[in-house]
Amino acid sequence: MDASKTARPWPGDLWGGLAATLVALPSAIAFGVTIFSPLGPGYGAQGALAGILGATVLGLIAPALGGTDRLITAPCAPAAAVLAALAIGFAQQGVPPQTGMLMLILIGLLAGAIQMGLGFAGIGSLIKYIPYPVVCGYLSGVGLTIIGSQLPRVLGVPEDMGLQAALLSPASWRWESIVVGLGVILTMLRADRLVRLIPAAIIAMGAGICLYLLLGLFDPALRQTRDNPLVIGPLSTPDASLLDAVTRNIQTVGAFDPGLLAQVVFPALTLAVLLSIDTLKTCIVLDTLTNTHHRPDRELVAQGLGNLGSALLGGIPGAGQMGASMVNLASGGQTRRSGILEGGFALLTFLFLSPLVAWIPIAALGGILMVIGYRMIDQHSLEFFRSKATRLDFIVIVAVIVTALSVSLIAASAVGIVLAIALYLNEQSHSRILRRKIEGGEQFSKVVRHDQELSILTRHGSKTVIVELQGSLFFGTAHQLYRALEPEIGPRTYVILNLRRVQSLDLTATHVLEQIKDRLEQVGAYLIFAEIPRGLPSGLKMKRYLKDVGLLRDSTRALAFRQLDDALEWVEGQILRAADYTHEDLDPPLELAELEHLLGWLPTTLTSLAPIIAQRHFSEGEKLFEAGAPGGDLLFIRRGTVRVEIALGRKELWHIGTFGRGDFIGEMGFLDSTRRVADAIALTETDCFILSRERFDAATNLAGPEAGLLFEGLAKVLAMRVRFMNRELRVLRG
Repeated sequence: MDASKTARPWPGDLWGGLAATLVALPSAIAFGVTIFSPLGPGYGAQGALAGILGATVLGLIAPALGGTDRLITAPCAPAAAVLAALAIGFAQQGVPPQTGMLMLILIGLLAGAIQMGLGFAGIGSLIKYIPYPVVCGYLSGVGLTIIGSQLPRVLGVPEDMGLQAALLSPASWRWESIVVGLGVILTMLRADRLVRLIPAAIIAMGAGICLYLLLGLFDPALRQTRDNPLVIGPLSTPDASLLDAVTRNIQTVGAFDPGLLAQVVFPALTLAVLLSIDTLKTCIVLDTLTNTHHRPDRELVAQGLGNLGSALLGGIPGAGQMGASMVNLASGGQTRRSGILEGGFALLTFLFLSPLVAWIPIAALGGILMVIGYRMIDQHSLEFFRSKATRLDFIVIVAVIVTALSVSLIAASAVGIVLAIALYLNEQSHSRILRRKIEGGEQFSKVVRHDQELSILTRHGSKTVIVELQGSLFFGTAHQLYRALEPEIGPRTYVILNLRRVQSLDLTATHVLEQIKDRLEQVGAYLIFAEIPRGLPSGLKMKRYLKDVGLLRDSTRALAFRQLDDALEWVEGQILRAADYTHEDLDPPLELAELEHLLGWLPTTLTSLAPIIAQRHFSEGEKLFEAGAPGGDLLFIRRGTVRVEIALGRKELWHIGTFGRGDFIGEMGFLDSTRRVADAIALTETDCFILSRERFDAATNLAGPEAGLLFEGLAKVLAMRVRFMNRELRVLRG
């Protein structure tokens, strides 16, 4: 919890809400005028009223139901850009103003409903993963669109004149409007450096009104608000009063035509996503600055309800505003109560300051929005072109901007996402999926082999290759996968695929593996899978998937092993059998003198201890010892095979080694008499000599210095095993 909340939050929330109102309300009025003006003459005042209603309704509903402290919800630039572009399109297509208003209302209603759906579906945590180049390009496109739409307002041309017509008709320019607009722009740019206590938008708005009134001293036509195209005009006329505006809006919704729904679904979806991104981005910034954590899904539901209420009552949509929220935070706002107070202050402004709002020049609003649009352009993104690593991202940004300006903001969002996906696929397809290849003679299983076995395995090492794969195996890397495995067909009998570092697998890559398997099968070779991940990041169960597609089900030449060591042990067994090697388990049990010879120990090392050495037989599957049991026994394997492993988890085991005839196990417990940390399991019928440390200690008190021979022999074997472990670590490190 934020420690500042333990102090008195009410004064901070009060001042924060008031300061946020001074920032959000002028922008809301400007956005409303921008959206409604293209519908026809006289709709500018309705737009101003819609902006105020939007700031009021959003401010009262969203903070009350949301959970993000200090977040200010109000009409925003993305909503203004999308809806203004649509309104301009309606006017150009000859859509009646009432129908255009109905479609704008439907878009707001549907966008709010979609936001609620996104929140209930838990999509809030995913929206923030939209690629940065797309967001950057879109915001820059919105900024340029705002500048282009407001430049005619600053030039003072008629409301129905677009940017191109305005630029080509200098005779239509009003110098009074240009003076006011330039004055507001300069004030907006300089205000932050001169006065820090009052928001720049408020200072610029006041400067615009004063400049306009000053010009009115020399021109009587400027000293009236009614039928004056240079100012917003009265908000309390019968056509624009609060009660009538709400009533008229509800009546407009009641005239809903189902045939219009198809035309507003995609714009509403785009608007909902943009408003959600704008809100969640602001929430993340607030979390960073205040050490708090917002709940994205709850916030989306609250934002959706706010936009639903705003559209029903005649307001324009909005989102969590970065600028107003930062002003709220800097002015002392501490809880979400400050957002509710902002909505209340917006309503009071309309009720008591409507005459002042009527004198706001259209050019002043245009100048403020042009500066806001300029600041939305990410100029830092120009540096992306200089670096080769980010040049493609720069192309995505430019493509989004160009599409936004030449087609529409709606198309720009789709183009950006498609290009971002293409960039990701391009990057993944160029990443190396082949980590390395290891020859069979360079890495062996953990079965302890004698010289004769090692000689055979080394001589036939070229028959085996271990191919370590990594990254994503999908259609973008399928050709690379084929090129990595195709050279091994023919020279190899055993191709082992280590999949431990693989992060994804799709059907195209699986088809390539099936082709490789079929070609290996034609030459009598095997395709062996090892270290198959139990669960990929995508949730795919890879081993089950390989069985379902038939890769591990329809052929005896495609095998799967849990660990690489198990695969190597199986391959080594195949190679030894093919070389007609006679397994020593078939020979009679070794005697103590034979053990001394096989281990390379000095004579009498074991035979001198014969009186205290016991014998024992273990059946297949029986444990010679288990983890947690007391140590102290040294076991010499006379006949049979023993596997030693450590349990890492409920189902995960780590194979320490497999030991056979002439080896010994349990040396660590014999040396320090601590409890066992591993299990030793007889893989076949096994006979052992067992030397107890307790009996050994008692016997050495009588036997004298000959006992040292045993420790010397143990040290030699342990040194050999450590060297083998170091070699294995070097292979793993590579």
